[in-house]
Amino acid sequence: MMTEIHTPTGVLATRMQRGDVLDPNCPSRTVLKHLTSRWGVLVLLALGQETLRFSQLRRKVGGVSEKMLAQTLGLLEEDGLVVRRSLPVVPPHVEYRLSEPGREVSLKVAALTDWIEDHLPSILLLARALHKPQAGAD
Repeated sequence: MMTEIHTPTGVLATRMQRGDVLDPNCPSRTVLKHLTSRWGVLVLLALGQETLRFSQLRRKVGGVSEKMLAQTLGLLEEDGLVVRRSLPVVPPHVEYRLSEPGREVSLKVAALTDWIEDHLPSILLLARALHKPQAGAD
């Protein structure tokens, strides 16, 4: 059964004819999970138009462990969004870059990030107001 979601552009409703992302069995959920994971989003943003070595990428994405970065890169590579290139030199030299679909989705993630940054003051203000204890409440 296809769930219909109306958007101003109608894009989601059109795309849902190919699959239903709201259905727990829809395979697109796996890709969505990889893209929107804590580190997936940041890796997409960090790579942008660059080619980076693992250590450069780890420094750029503050706070990520080696294990989580390797896992995230592996998942994004399996999804065809990241390209891993191993150069035959000593010591080993491995570079990562976004594939064409990876660059495309990275631009969309960057637009979402820009929106968040633009609206962050009002979001934080609202969050504080919602969590503020009410006067006279027990």
